[in-house]
Formats: sequence, structure tokens, C-alpha cells
Amino acid sequence: MNTSVQIGLVEDQKLFREGMKAILISEPDFKVIFESADGFSVMGQLAKMDIVPDVMLVDLSLPPDGVREYSGIHVTDALLAEYKEMKVIILSVHDDQTFISELIEHGAHGYLAKDCDPNEVIEAIKSVHAKGSYINQKTLLAIQNKMKGKIEVTSRKHPHYEDLTKREIEVLQLVCEQLTAEEIGERLFISEKTVNGHKINLLRKTQSRNTAGLVLYALKKGIFII
Repeated sequence: MNTSVQIGLVEDQKLFREGMKAILISEPDFKVIFESADGFSVMGQLAKMDIVPDVMLVDLSLPPDGVREYSGIHVTDALLAEYKEMKVIILSVHDDQTFISELIEHGAHGYLAKDCDPNEVIEAIKSVHAKGSYINQKTLLAIQNKMKGKIEVTSRKHPHYEDLTKREIEVLQLVCEQLTAEEIGERLFISEKTVNGHKINLLRKTQSRNTAGLVLYALKKGIFII
């Protein structure tokens, strides 16, 4: 049984791509099985593979398909539509808070600035693989700042939150703390299977695309406060 994390890298700048690959293959449990210098050929290449990546690192600024734009957001949309279990981390030179929160809203499981520390790259991949998201303090603040003035503080007086149960809210708050399902189970004295069941219900009730979307929902509703 293959226990390594299968990784894909979509990046048009060869020097950066090779540097990133060197960082990734230095980690014993990581294996780079896919590379692409553009976004528009990614889906066709993946369709020919027997095993697809668990985690895909996607550059936000990719070259167009002829005259048609094909950015990292287009790649993310296509990947998430076809491969439900795949996790996508966006790489970008942009560090604008509004921009970061929009990427998470769009379905990305995490965000990394291209000038981040190599150790954070490894941490982010492990996090999205094990927990379903990588939400660092910068991303949390970006989401919170975007939500200023939109947080539904009145819901604290009449808490129905899309009919979430008390236990689901407890699970959601711990998801926001970036705990794994196993860690949440230990904290609440319930099984990992039960935690995953609650997470499935949370995704359905909140209409979130993934765990990062649950964090976004919790911040918006005032369920989780930084």
C-alpha cells in the first residue's frame, strides 16, 4: 500500500518549478508524480494517468491558452469538478488579503506566498492531506478582515446556523483550530468515524466545498473568532 503523498506541480517558471520540486523530494513521504508548465493541458495529462496527485500545487498566474486566459483559478475549478478528493494549494506572488480570501472562497484548500519558507510548503501539504485544509494565521486574518461588517452577530442571540446541532458546532470550532479528525475525536470523546460524519453533515448544511470553506463559514457566522 502506497503511504506517500502524491504531489503535482503546475508552474510555468522552470527555475521556480525545479526549486520547488527539490524541496518536495527532500521530504521522505513526498513523491512528485506530475508536472506541467501550463494550466490548459493539465486535465488532458491527468486523464492518461493511472494514479493522480493527492495534492496539487498550482501557480495562480499561468500562461493563456492562445488568446484565452487560463489561470490557476481555472485549473482549480477543473480539478475540483473532476477529482473530488484532490487537494489544491494555490501559489502566488500576491499577498493581498482580499485576494487570499477570494481564493479560499473559490474552493482552494490552501494558499502559499511564493516567498514563504520551504518548511511552510511541507507543513501546508501535510495539513491539506491530513486535515483537508491549510489555513495559516495570514489566511485567517484575510478572511476575517474581508468579513468585517458582514459577520452575523445577531445569530448569537438566535443561534440556528442552518440548523447545526450543538455537537456539529463544537466540531466546526475545532476544525477551525486545524485539528485532525482523530484529534477532534479525542477532544470530544467520540470516534474518528463520528467526527467525519459530522464533517460531512457540516459541508452539506453550510453548502461548503471543503474544510477551508467551513472555516470561512464559521468566521462569517461568528462561530469562530480569532
